Parts: sequence; structure tokens; C-alpha cells
Amino acid sequence: SKKKGLSAEEKRTRMMEIFFETKDVFQLKDLEKIAPKEKGITAMSVKEVLQSLVDDGMVDCERIGTSNYYWAFPSKALHARKRKLEILESQWSEGSQKQANLQKSIEKAKIGRHETEERTMLVKELSTLRNQREQLKAEVEKYKECDPQVVEEIRQANKIAKEAANRWTDNIFALKSWAKRKFAFEENKIDKTFGIPEDFDYID
Repeated sequence: SKKKGLSAEEKRTRMMEIFFETKDVFQLKDLEKIAPKEKGITAMSVKEVLQSLVDDGMVDCERIGTSNYYWAFPSKALHARKRKLEILESQWSEGSQKQANLQKSIEKAKIGRHETEERTMLVKELSTLRNQREQLKAEVEKYKECDPQVVEEIRQANKIAKEAANRWTDNIFALKSWAKRKFAFEENKIDKTFGIPEDFDYID
């Protein structure tokens, strides 16, 4: 049977292992020999994987003479991921607060009014924020895979983010209940009006 190839993240993780395990400095040609033999990364993809790690600040690169030299040490990778997580957590917090403010504005705009341009704009922006939240979750997961030393830190960050997201889920459910009592709206009508998906629920 044909062996399944490595995903991009698996290649990145294995490439980092080469640096962490050897604590050495390499040229591209060295890694093109080592990576296929020791980590199962095809020689043709070594340059691309290496460049992605350099772009993310996980691997250092310096040109000396006519050659590029690459290296990465666990201590720097740990600090880099911590900084990245701090940025992600800050973006998550800001996004959650903005989402809450928008939800309040939507409710306020709905009372005693028909469809308005303002409410349409707010609903659209709320949808955008939800998409950004999902992208941030995916970004956190990507960084979680590369370095086992920060798994616990990321788990804690995820826990805080999940609790925050579930608090806002509580708020949305509470607003739906209030709207049903106040205006006798049907739940499916509220969901449709505010763009709330049918499977909207707490994050496990």
C-alpha cells in the first residue's frame, strides 16, 4: 500500500526536531540530506518547510559569504511561542469584547424597528468576528503542535478563551430568552434575524 505523505505541520514539527535534537547549525544542502533520512521529509520540500519556519521566526537564518546558515534552539522557540500566544490571547479578548458590544447594539437597534442598514451592518460585523475567532482557534492549535514544552501553556490559554466564549454564549442565550418573553418571538425567527446558526451551542 502507498504510504501517506506528511502534512505541512508534521514536516515543520519534524524539521524543528532536527534542530532541537542536534543543537547544531546547518546549510540547506545539509538538511536536504538529513531530513529525508532521519525524519521522512522529502528533499524537494525541505527548502519550502525551512522557509516557512524562518518566516514564522522559529528558525534563525544568516548569510555568511555565499551561503545561508540555519539554526534554532528550544529556548528561543519557547519564548517565540509565548509571545505569539500572548498576541493571540489579546486578539481573542478584544474580539470577544467587541462581539459583546455588537450584540448589545443589535438588540438595541431591533427594539421597535424594522430592518435597518445599521442592524444589517452590525450583524455582518458580528459574523466576521465569529469567523476571526475560529481562525484564532486554528492558529493556537497550529502552535500547539510544534513544541511539546508549551502544550500546557496553550491548554491554559485555550481554557481561558473557551470560558470567555461560553460566557458570551450564555449572554446570547439570555438575550434570546428575553426577546421571546418581551416580544413573543419564535426562537427560529430570532436565530434567522440575527444570523445565529442552528447548531450554535457551548464549546465543549
